[in-house]
Amino acid sequence: MGVQATPAIRIDQVNEAPLRADGEYVLYWMIAARRPRHNFGLQRAIELASEHGVGLIVLEALRCDYRWASDRIHQFVVEGMRENQGTFEDTPIRYYPYVEENKGGGKGLFKALAGRAVAVVTDEFPCFFLPHMVEAAGEQLDVRLEQVDSNGLIPLRGPDREFTVAHSFRRWLQKNIGDYIHDAPKQYPLQGVKLPHASVPQDVLKRWPELGELDLARLPIDHQVAPGHWPGGFEACEANRGAWFDRGYGMYDESRNHPDEDNTSNLSPWLHFGHVSVWDVMAWVAQWEDWTPDKLTGNTDGKRGWWGMGENGEAFMEELVVWRELGYLWCHRHPEDYDRFDSLPNFARQTLTRHAGDKRPHVYSLEEFETAETHDEVWNAAQRQLVREGRMHNYLRMLWGKKILHWTKSPQQALEFMIHLNNKYALDGRNPNSYSGITWCLGRFDRAWGPERPVFGKVRYMTSKSTRRKCRIEEYLDRFAPSPRLFGS
Repeated sequence: MGVQATPAIRIDQVNEAPLRADGEYVLYWMIAARRPRHNFGLQRAIELASEHGVGLIVLEALRCDYRWASDRIHQFVVEGMRENQGTFEDTPIRYYPYVEENKGGGKGLFKALAGRAVAVVTDEFPCFFLPHMVEAAGEQLDVRLEQVDSNGLIPLRGPDREFTVAHSFRRWLQKNIGDYIHDAPKQYPLQGVKLPHASVPQDVLKRWPELGELDLARLPIDHQVAPGHWPGGFEACEANRGAWFDRGYGMYDESRNHPDEDNTSNLSPWLHFGHVSVWDVMAWVAQWEDWTPDKLTGNTDGKRGWWGMGENGEAFMEELVVWRELGYLWCHRHPEDYDRFDSLPNFARQTLTRHAGDKRPHVYSLEEFETAETHDEVWNAAQRQLVREGRMHNYLRMLWGKKILHWTKSPQQALEFMIHLNNKYALDGRNPNSYSGITWCLGRFDRAWGPERPVFGKVRYMTSKSTRRKCRIEEYLDRFAPSPRLFGS
């Protein structure tokens, strides 16, 4: 895979403001691709700084008032920030990590740094509050703001159409991936960088001290959502990846749908927070499979099995590229309604609306769902894993969402509950794949199914009974059984 200057299709100018000729540095506002590897945003910022003969400041900030802010999310991000501190330490680039300790405490920081910059570069991310934040920043700044797309193998602006099912996107990929797979970002954009050293202005540092010792318990965030199953940062991701490739990759296709095996890569939290790139993951798979792009089969029929890999590689790349990037592209093309009932396919909206008045076998409140107090042992176990670990087995995520649809007053309420529970507890929540997975449970990227059923109508149906029949799950149910309570508690 070749390396070149940041492709123009990855760069979007957010505002019409000019470069600041007398600026002191280029500012890279790291908000989604929180890594120093395989990062088009960092690469573009280095290119601009080199072109204008100035230094580079990398601002990675974490606010405390985003929705669902918690110890779980904060700790994961901060662990990545601490690793970045070490990585940037011996480079000419000034890395500046800042964690807001009270609501509104960071207000003015970004603008103060941007006010002395030649240009500002940031990451493009197609959902949650980030697109609106970047748009607002562009309107406020009097200097050029660029957002750079480091989200996937395929640029968000690559396809000239949207895709409503995986088959059509897969077919497009088969015909077009060769145009993009060689345009990889530099694996180590910091390597060999020769820039003037940039300094954070002292008045800025005095008002907004950079990350030092931090007590999460003092921050105004949700302390009931405890840290999850893994630490943040690339090194933790690489350790998890190495262990999984040695242990489970060779059985991935056969065992990934069995909760007892727990044989999925679990890379999604690090991908979500940008601690690892899809290019890194693809390189790991390519090394394991002894694969190069010239082994692509050339198939253009939209069917699976076209990478020219073994069965485990084919199954893994289907998840990593086809389904992951399908969600990113959808959110990019639907910035205002990707999480809305009204954006579902026509058949899904119509059939769910027609069956909205159907009698439900059970109706649970949000609190009952959250505390795993339904009648269903399988569903409760999946919810407990989500709450305890910040993750849920991939196959059970589908069942989890389908049964929320089955046990709520309306499909709109089901969507609301799924988004809240997933985004509050899942380390990989608040992501295009979260929203596409949740809305898949309501018919997105799917087709009408028969027979038509109460509540579901023609939306695909799933049951815990069929899950127990198809999957090895008894050990999983024991592992996530209710926690024993102390007498009198």
